[in-house]
Amino acid sequence: MNTKEAVAKRILQLCEEKNIAINALANLSGVTPSTVYSMLNEKSMNPGVVSIKKLCDGLDISVREFFNSDLFDDLEQEIK
Repeated sequence: MNTKEAVAKRILQLCEEKNIAINALANLSGVTPSTVYSMLNEKSMNPGVVSIKKLCDGLDISVREFFNSDLFDDLEQEIK
């Protein structure tokens, strides 16, 4: 799994845990729904740290909590 895929899966995982729809997360985070959806699909290959921080704020978690997941263990090397 690459980093982008792990970020997308983590967003979906957290939304499911907190029972929050993607559009609701966007509203809580102050980002557009299209930004969140682009992070979840192939449009955004490099989700920005500021956007991730805003999503964390909307989820009421820290950035550390966001990345504290087995999804981020053993990621593919991004430099090829």
